[in-house]
Amino acid sequence: MFGSGAMTNSIAELEDSKCIFIIGSNTSEAHPLIANRILRAKAKGAKIIVADPRKIHIAFYADIHVRQNLGTDVALLNGIMNIIISKGWQAREYIEARTENYAVLQESVANYPPEKVSEITGVSVQDLNAIAEAYAKAPSASIVYAMGITQHTTGVDNVKSLANLAMLCGRVGAESCGVNPLRGQNNGQGACDMGALPNVYSGYQRVDDEEVGKKFDAAWGAQLSRKPGLTLMDMMHAIEEGQVRALYIMGENPVVSDPNRAHVESVLKKVEFLVVQDIFMTETAQYAQVILPGVSFAEKDGTFTNTERRVQRVRKAIEPVGNARPDWQIICSLSDMIGYPMNYNEAGEIQDEIKSVTPSYGGITYARLDGDGLQWPCPTSEHPGTKFLHKERFTRGRGLFSAIAFKPPAEASDNEFPLMLTTGRNFVHYHTGTLTRQSRSLDDEQKEGYAEINPLDAHKYGISKRDRIKVVSRRGAIEIKPEITGRVPEGILFIPFHFAEAAANALTIDALDPVAKIPEYKVCAVRIEKVA
Repeated sequence: MFGSGAMTNSIAELEDSKCIFIIGSNTSEAHPLIANRILRAKAKGAKIIVADPRKIHIAFYADIHVRQNLGTDVALLNGIMNIIISKGWQAREYIEARTENYAVLQESVANYPPEKVSEITGVSVQDLNAIAEAYAKAPSASIVYAMGITQHTTGVDNVKSLANLAMLCGRVGAESCGVNPLRGQNNGQGACDMGALPNVYSGYQRVDDEEVGKKFDAAWGAQLSRKPGLTLMDMMHAIEEGQVRALYIMGENPVVSDPNRAHVESVLKKVEFLVVQDIFMTETAQYAQVILPGVSFAEKDGTFTNTERRVQRVRKAIEPVGNARPDWQIICSLSDMIGYPMNYNEAGEIQDEIKSVTPSYGGITYARLDGDGLQWPCPTSEHPGTKFLHKERFTRGRGLFSAIAFKPPAEASDNEFPLMLTTGRNFVHYHTGTLTRQSRSLDDEQKEGYAEINPLDAHKYGISKRDRIKVVSRRGAIEIKPEITGRVPEGILFIPFHFAEAAANALTIDALDPVAKIPEYKVCAVRIEKVA
């Protein structure tokens, strides 16, 4: 229903929301400007709800902070919906007028009474009731989430459950409401919008739709496959099986960012031909036969589309350094060499083509992007852009409720691996540190990785802050310094994944969500050993 993974509403709208439910998002560290909007809403009287196993920074500002057990988000959300329905707080008129399949949802969440959910999640019945009441009764309410929701074997189920909750209370298609995933990168939304996904062309037009295929055949003068491509994790398995012999990686560092690092490295050693296109030498590029130097944002023209669907101009400030070239020029040169000429003279011509084949970008031209940019959908040259989605109707007509059952994570703790690990970001570095660790000031701020460990666990294992520890999973081991803190509950470790020399993803499991094929970065079983 929210297939694009875009915010249904706008960043500025958060400031006027009366209730903001943050789940699976370390907002103030990963998205500080958006966190500022949330804090302004708090100053205006909004209730802030945070559901996160860690005591993250924004939790200190929360009216309600609950620490659900890792991987229990579906149970938590079903329990909240159970209470809302049992108390009669659901938006009956909205449900009747704008949704379908409500009876199925009602029957499904009836299996999640508060007492049962409390047992699964570790969240008290009192807190479950408080969240349900705050969210359902607020004049406007927004859900904010990030990869703490999606990076699970039940990631799709988690997102559908959030959609269920929002529709149950009539919070989709209204100002300062909605379901709002926060994108991590400046153009993460734009990349998906432009078809950097295996199953869609630009604007989320399906590869396996014959009419869509014919349109792109005509636009590009080629006969295109109607078969969706492989996801990143599928590619890794296909290389192992000998079905993929060459790999082209652009602006990505899977040796550090992908789960089960040892497996990723073995695959990259096996692939016959690896090309890496990036602006710095990465851990992944060290495995490449060919490295193509791209450019930074300051050396190219084009557009970025941010997390609120806002398309903005990027203007070249300096000429490319050395032999580096804009990514589109590199791709065009390669395409020319293999016999398909791409005759673009400048980035603006590519924008014109995007406009011609992508309905949601149909009214977006460079001339209209001076100033603050435009939010898609913007189908015509007169259209002002769209502040929030689904105002009068959903894309599919009626909003579809889904019956979602709780499923436990792929891996549980046991005698051999008694602790659970979760991973994420800190406020200093971004992703694999490819950019931020090049900055002397940021590197000085946080030079090495660390493992957050609860004081009770530290005492149990005889660990002090001066020690080094080895963290071991079924897939690998790393040595790292401990950070003894109440930010994590007893039984849980947290490791940021920015540091290649103590790579959290040497430990994480490569179990996948069956639909989105996203790995379960947020939950795996580990043990710790004190390093002599």
